[in-house]
Amino acid sequence: MEPAVPPLDPRSADASSRRSLPVALFVTCIVASLALALAAPELHARSLVFDDGAGAERTLGLEDLRAVCVEEDVVVDDPYHERRMRYRALPLRCVLDHGFAERGGAAGLADEGMLLRALDGYTRPVSGRQLLEPGGFVAFAETGRLAGATGDSPFSPIDRRQVDPAPFYLVWSGADQGDPHDMPWPYQLARIEVAPFEEAFPATVPTGLPADDPGWAGYRRFQRACASCHAINGEGGRVGPDLNVPRSIVEYRPIAQIKAYIRNPQSFRYTSMPPHPELDERDLDALIAYFSAMRERKQDPLAGSAHETDD
Repeated sequence: MEPAVPPLDPRSADASSRRSLPVALFVTCIVASLALALAAPELHARSLVFDDGAGAERTLGLEDLRAVCVEEDVVVDDPYHERRMRYRALPLRCVLDHGFAERGGAAGLADEGMLLRALDGYTRPVSGRQLLEPGGFVAFAETGRLAGATGDSPFSPIDRRQVDPAPFYLVWSGADQGDPHDMPWPYQLARIEVAPFEEAFPATVPTGLPADDPGWAGYRRFQRACASCHAINGEGGRVGPDLNVPRSIVEYRPIAQIKAYIRNPQSFRYTSMPPHPELDERDLDALIAYFSAMRERKQDPLAGSAHETDD
């Protein structure tokens, strides 16, 4: 970023001042560059890990990505800030091309299951094909906060917990891409993996359940609506509590209460858990069937050890 230097009118400067201009400009540039580096050291230290699903990982820093992808000013309808926001960002397709270059770039991800992992434990399952939809950007700063003028993060904090979205925030610019239930909007994004959900989290699979059991439909709903934040048998997201161990949610909460809570958790308590108006009664019944099936398939990785759980 070039520092702003006031234009000088050579007609009003004497010969001596004109000769000193290159030196003064050089000093100004050096001072401004140092100020930028000191104001936002975390901006240059950020990196994103790419796991190809075959045991190989690649880590690219922000400056690596900025060197190969053209950054843009992107305006989005941000579902977490609940207003229009402007970000400095890199096209997601370009980021995937370089992160997964050794396996053919973004095009090779179309038929893959993917996981987007955040620093806070949020783990969003998503298809590679969805990540290739136009409109995806990896934001690294809000426009106007790039230099870290306040000495803080180049992002505004998100939700009631005032979470810093750094190191990266996946955003979408399309008019119909603003619902985080439909499109992945993970902030604190730190890792992108090629990993089918069932292979990454085998303990969440209701093994042995009859093929026509509604629990299988519930398992698919769990992957889409719950697994980003919640685990089953210790596998899945880490933001909210595990829903199966040491006790299944259906063992200590009434079914009607579980359904009402999933639909609108804010009516019970102030929480970061979002409402799920997109789930109808059949979806909720399927989720209950899945939780009930997993109650009989517990695999507690912390059994016998002292540990704390969230409410």
